[in-house]
Amino acid sequence: MKDLDKEAKFLQAKERVTCIKKFYTSLMFYLVFIGFLAALNYYTNRWDYPWFLWAAFGWGIGIVIQAFKAFRWLPYMNKSWEERKIKEFMDKDNDTSSGNRWS
Repeated sequence: MKDLDKEAKFLQAKERVTCIKKFYTSLMFYLVFIGFLAALNYYTNRWDYPWFLWAAFGWGIGIVIQAFKAFRWLPYMNKSWEERKIKEFMDKDNDTSSGNRWS
């Protein structure tokens, strides 16, 4: 049983490291691509209209959400929350299927 717990903890840690690695990869691509768009924007109209900020803002929202998930800053985006919700829904489903559905 101890080996199974060790293996489960290892797999959870590996999954978390993978999630953090994906975040850093996405952040790197974000910085490179937005930098390219900023340079293109400057080259085309010398900041008369900084249109690259629309892309930076939209993509930035996704990066922030990914960071919250990767570093577990949001309590509802982690495995324990998912497991609790699954158990809650299963218990609720068992209660409605075994008894009076209209109560």
